[in-house]
Amino acid sequence: MAAERALVVGMGVTNAAVAAALVRHGIAVVAADDHPSPAARARAQSLGVELREEVDVDGWTDLLAGCTMLLPAPGIPDHHPVFAAARSAHVPVHSEFDLARRWDERPLLAITGTDGKTTVTTLVTAMLEASGVHALAVGNTEVPLVAAIDDPAVEVFVVEASSFRLGHSRRFEPAVATWLNLADDHLDAHASRAAYIAAKARIWSDLGPSQGVAVANADDPVVMANRNPAVRTLTFGLGGPGAADYTVSDGTLVTPAGEVLVRVADLPRALPHDLSNALAAAATALAGGATVTGVRDALLAFRGLPHRVELVAEADGVRWFDDSKATTPHAALSAMAGFESVVLIAGGRNK
Repeated sequence: MAAERALVVGMGVTNAAVAAALVRHGIAVVAADDHPSPAARARAQSLGVELREEVDVDGWTDLLAGCTMLLPAPGIPDHHPVFAAARSAHVPVHSEFDLARRWDERPLLAITGTDGKTTVTTLVTAMLEASGVHALAVGNTEVPLVAAIDDPAVEVFVVEASSFRLGHSRRFEPAVATWLNLADDHLDAHASRAAYIAAKARIWSDLGPSQGVAVANADDPVVMANRNPAVRTLTFGLGGPGAADYTVSDGTLVTPAGEVLVRVADLPRALPHDLSNALAAAATALAGGATVTGVRDALLAFRGLPHRVELVAEADGVRWFDDSKATTPHAALSAMAGFESVVLIAGGRNK
């Protein structure tokens, strides 16, 4: 068998972990970065990996010669010339998810969506921990999955799955795969809106009748349009019994069997998107091995994450909230829908 060789493009946190894992497993690595930071150069040097900078179009073809895989960093845009070069050279694109599955078989609970991924990932992890299952939040977090698998104590990985990671994965088979919502985002990096949707839908592509459970937002038409009827699917939503499996009924969050998880009045946060996130997390965690008691305890303890409709001050009857993690119109509108009166102070970059 020919020796394996990987081209790693981008040397940020994720791909530094990818390069380190490849080196540990005896796979030759060459790295490239269009505009490397001093930290990126230091990471490559510490691994003994050659780092190429400012590669031109022809240079990508040269770099891919002899490579058996391409591993782009999350966020490398679809129009980057390395992808066209890889197609011409017949070099397959892989993600950190592919490498992690190659080296580890512990179950994954995966969450994707335009908004709410980090909150739901955090909640699911807390629900499992409260149920006595050692879980770790990984992926599009501070801990890449490919690095997290080095910890033998973890029983379940809760994976925040970005469209970039999903879109570059050759095979992805989580035990539970949750799609929260879809709104325009990252259209500066994906080739089109259709490509962005396809990347998100990738979370369900490798599931089947006997492999995995899909969790879908019954209130989102794009999510529901991408359901695979061959896959066992649980839905969540705010439409009430009959409209979704996990829903709100008579002021309580309930399971498909009608079992009460928690009263809305008892939740520390109960804006509409908070309830949707809570239902999604409950459906995911219970399908992944959590107990109803663990789910309830985690929901009652959760106070939200920083910069997500976070109350920061109150003066003269006016409450001030930091929602700076709302980086899309969809996220901002979802937050504002929970208030009767809002003055919005906004800015940022249209991605």
